[in-house]
Amino acid sequence: MTMFFVFLIFLLIDYYVFQAIVVVSKNWTPGWRDGLRYGFWIPTVLSVFALLWLTFADPYNYPPQMRTFVLTGLVATYFSKIFAVVILFIDDIQRGVRWVVEFFNKGASGDTSGPAIPRSEFLAKTAMVAASIPLGAMAYGVISGAHDYRVRRQVVKLPNLPKAFDGLTIGQLSDIHSGSFFNKVAVKGGVEMMLNEKPDVIFFTGDLVNNEAAEVKDYIDIFNKLKAPLGVFSITGNHDYGDYQAWASQQAKQKNFKDLMEAHRVLGFDLLMNEHRFLEQNGEKIAILGNENWGEKRFAKYGRLDKAYAGTDEAAVKLLLSHDPSHWDGQVRPQYSDIDIMFAGHTHGFQFGVEIGGFKWSPSQYAYKQWAGLYQEGSQYLYVNRGFGYLGYPGRIGMPPELTILELKRV
Repeated sequence: MTMFFVFLIFLLIDYYVFQAIVVVSKNWTPGWRDGLRYGFWIPTVLSVFALLWLTFADPYNYPPQMRTFVLTGLVATYFSKIFAVVILFIDDIQRGVRWVVEFFNKGASGDTSGPAIPRSEFLAKTAMVAASIPLGAMAYGVISGAHDYRVRRQVVKLPNLPKAFDGLTIGQLSDIHSGSFFNKVAVKGGVEMMLNEKPDVIFFTGDLVNNEAAEVKDYIDIFNKLKAPLGVFSITGNHDYGDYQAWASQQAKQKNFKDLMEAHRVLGFDLLMNEHRFLEQNGEKIAILGNENWGEKRFAKYGRLDKAYAGTDEAAVKLLLSHDPSHWDGQVRPQYSDIDIMFAGHTHGFQFGVEIGGFKWSPSQYAYKQWAGLYQEGSQYLYVNRGFGYLGYPGRIGMPPELTILELKRV
């Protein structure tokens, strides 16, 4: 019954938008006119087949990229048409007002007959343009934006930074989401961009996969190229635990997580599970703390920062890897004032936004106080990476995937 109503809504939207197609093409030559009018219904037919497939064919038996692109096609098609519906509805309101005025004017003279008020050709064309803009933007975001990797550079000055680490460069990647990739060559290019920066140490701040450890299998030979003189350190994100997937048993879920941890080892990542490591140069130390996922609200709190923190007193500087930026205000700043910088990801910058000069906006900011870039409170810093991959929508609009290079300097 639910599917029937979805079909009905789709058909009503399409029929409504089709009225604009009729108006726009009324003066075209027969060939072009018929081509447009018949062609308009092709996406509708494909959408019906897509809904039937999603409902009855068990899409989880197919590659995740296939599910993603089918859902993206449905959302992009009808989200775009909603813009046309809004414009056409405005047209119908003005037509209705004119009809009422003319009806009462003619009624006063005793004549209520007359031709129907036609749709505005201008508004019909406007509706088509309004629908094409989001559709075009979403298509561009998939074709170009998904792998348009950008290097973002930051310098953080720390008064307690040991002299031996002055100028230390940290490369950060986050939210790889290997189960979403569809262009292996482009992904390889992103990794090579990070290697060309030659960072001293690399941090990966979680979400290697979407749901299953097996998703990263085809990308092992790409991400295992990530190397740095002082090591590559990683943590888990909320998607790495398999919490968003139905498992045959709890044992199957636990095995998946063990496989995920093994994937980090095979990649050459030093996975920090509520633990720490020291970097030592010329007898001076800084600590790298790795926390399992810890998030506010609906996200799981697997992290034990007390365990990761224990034994780090001797380190002059403490750097924390924690996937969810809400951890910073939720626990780090109130309880651990000597953690100098926290590195996070998770938000993806919503994979959509605007960043021009010092201005930045994204829907992500309505869910997260800190959602992209560098933040400072007192002597503590948080850096939120915009993500290397993507989830759900297989693209990015105005929020390109990020490779962070953060340099530590003595004050």
